[in-house]
Amino acid sequence: MITDKSAYDKMNIDAKTRVFGIIGNPVGHSLSPAMHNAAFKHLCINAVYLAFKVEQKDLRHAIDSIRALGIGGVNVTIPHKEAAVKSLDYLGYEAKMIGAVNTIVNKKGRLLGYNTDAYGFIKALKEDLRFDPRKKTVFIIGAGGAAKAAVFSLAMAGARRVILTDKIDERAMELACEAELRTSCECLCLKTNSKGIKDLILNSQLLVNATPVGMKGSDPVVIDPSFLHKGLCVFDLVYNRDTRLIKISRWKAIKAAGGLNMLLHQGARAFELWTGKRAPIEVMKRALLTK
Repeated sequence: MITDKSAYDKMNIDAKTRVFGIIGNPVGHSLSPAMHNAAFKHLCINAVYLAFKVEQKDLRHAIDSIRALGIGGVNVTIPHKEAAVKSLDYLGYEAKMIGAVNTIVNKKGRLLGYNTDAYGFIKALKEDLRFDPRKKTVFIIGAGGAAKAAVFSLAMAGARRVILTDKIDERAMELACEAELRTSCECLCLKTNSKGIKDLILNSQLLVNATPVGMKGSDPVVIDPSFLHKGLCVFDLVYNRDTRLIKISRWKAIKAAGGLNMLLHQGARAFELWTGKRAPIEVMKRALLTK
């Protein structure tokens, strides 16, 4: 809640202000409002971006409310990226391929679903780690909506092999099978307690954490640190802090990056889908870095 009257004045909210936002649970940590509100202000767009905490049982009602309230669009985050697909009128190519959405556009009452995570993920890999997925082996921890975007974007970018592990074994197996059927990339899955994990990571060039582990300072390292090696790059999709995985990787002189740049680029693509205007990337980046 905003309690400072001057904050209201600066936002210039009136009866014509368009509403955008993010739905998920949790959303209290989200940096998306800062990024998008800075972009709206910079381009003099009469709009505001808000965070909406939505329980899983209320997801369908929340999506229906986008139509009912005339909300311009929303981002979708954990844990709703896959379930949201069922409530939409149209899916873009990446969203259909991945089976998950992170962006919804309200076009005159029709809800259009897109996945800009895939674009943001590859863009961040190249900018932060100088990593080209072509003919590489990648080990991914997690098999949810974010992992789906990573798997399919890597496959489409020419990765040779993707290996998955998830605390829900069936989910990892399902994702690996989907990716094998729909792409030319070899996809394997392992149980989280498998003895083969260490050897597979030692033979991988990229390790990706696509789970929420690390969002809290008290969270453990998502993988045994002894598995990390000099020939590995590490990408952690968590963006609100340097996780223990990131800190340990850097301490071992391993190239590592968090998810902030992925957040920036997926957000910029979403902004352009909502507004039809070129996203002010540097403005959005400054907003993220100053939060």
